[in-house]
Amino acid sequence: MARKSSLLKRTLASLCFVLAVYAIVNTFISSSATLKLDRSFPFSAANSVMVSDEIGSQESDLLNSSGKTVSSVKIYLYDVPMRFTYGVIEHHGIARGGKPVEKLTELKYPGHQHMAEWFLFLDLLRPESERVGSAVVKVLDPEEADLFFVPFFSSLSLIVNPVRPATGPNQEQRKLVYSDEETQDAFMEWLEKQEYWKRNNGRDHVIIAQDPNALYRVIDRVKNSILLVSDFGRLRSDQASLVKDVILPYSHRINTYNGDIGVENRKTLLFFMGNRYRKEGGKIRDMFFQILEKEQDVIIKHGTQSRESRRAATHGMHTSKFCLNPAGDTPSACRLFDSVVSLCVPVIISDSIELPFEDVIDYSKIAVFFDSVSAVKPGFLVSKLRKISEERILEYQREMKEVKRYFEYSDSNGTVGEIWRQVSQKLPLIKLMINREKRIVQRYVNEPDCSCLCSNQTGIRAIL
Repeated sequence: MARKSSLLKRTLASLCFVLAVYAIVNTFISSSATLKLDRSFPFSAANSVMVSDEIGSQESDLLNSSGKTVSSVKIYLYDVPMRFTYGVIEHHGIARGGKPVEKLTELKYPGHQHMAEWFLFLDLLRPESERVGSAVVKVLDPEEADLFFVPFFSSLSLIVNPVRPATGPNQEQRKLVYSDEETQDAFMEWLEKQEYWKRNNGRDHVIIAQDPNALYRVIDRVKNSILLVSDFGRLRSDQASLVKDVILPYSHRINTYNGDIGVENRKTLLFFMGNRYRKEGGKIRDMFFQILEKEQDVIIKHGTQSRESRRAATHGMHTSKFCLNPAGDTPSACRLFDSVVSLCVPVIISDSIELPFEDVIDYSKIAVFFDSVSAVKPGFLVSKLRKISEERILEYQREMKEVKRYFEYSDSNGTVGEIWRQVSQKLPLIKLMINREKRIVQRYVNEPDCSCLCSNQTGIRAIL
């Protein structure tokens, strides 16, 4: 009996030991799996697809919701006619007194506030060994691609105009006259002949139109695509939306402030320098000039696009606590991003503004917002700003210092990488809309349904 009892005890002990080991191992495996699943969730603010260095297929080790390994988002860079890239740069120079060049690829893109088209193009020209960590992987075979990037310097093309009349009688001089409208038409004529554009009506294509007027002539022909824009000020709801498209930051034109946070050397309460008279929503600027010009510790003055104005604006922003950011011709303006890299707390007064990267940036931590009706009341704005403590200003500056990399296009961990992350998150929607469109039949509705914000499908005819 004693032997049986002893044997039973040993058996129970062994069983308990095995169960304990199983529990520990199972916990470890579950935690690892959960971590991978969390990292792979497509709309996570911290998600950044990590790409392996393997030559050839560059697969990620992320898991989808079913626990299966999924590939990184693969993007194909169209080899467009040089007329739409370096050719635009050449004509920009010619319009300013330059001469045609033999090797277009040696041309430098001119600096202006809508330079995203250049930085994204350059990024995809780099070898993949230099792009490890990007949310999109470039592929050379279009059959492998999830998305297609179509490079066209549409914002630069816009500012080559106005067309200069030929200054001489010969054919060569007449040939140098540039037309943005003709270039847009030629671009669409080329694009609409491409096999992969026709396959899904351009839905899986990525097109940049950062200047609010870029591609204005052909925007209805590219509205199915993922559009990269600065705001929706001049786009209809059936052309663009937050669901389908990506909001881009302007390229800041003010030198980045590299000093520490602090208010000791920021003697000006509120600073603004820019064009006083604007159209549409920008008319509010003239009202601010009228109510703020005589305020103590406030600098508000007219300025134009020039090196001298940028130097003055740099000094003003670097020595001010707050920077006024009213609407321009459209809801957004470059000044917001100048303010952030200057650590000058943005005071945003633009009721219809959309902001880039809001899934990772809480703008209430880096900027002050007022509605336009209240802001133009005499004394309102200045009294509100004077009540903000130095400690709170330092908090704003600390947060701006943390996020300003998102507005640095030349930063290897900055704007370009974040744009690609935003684009990669659109892929599930794009696939959904492509498959949905295959089975949609023509139907009639009295008003647009909710899907029209992102689908723009030709199968639905709305009767309004």
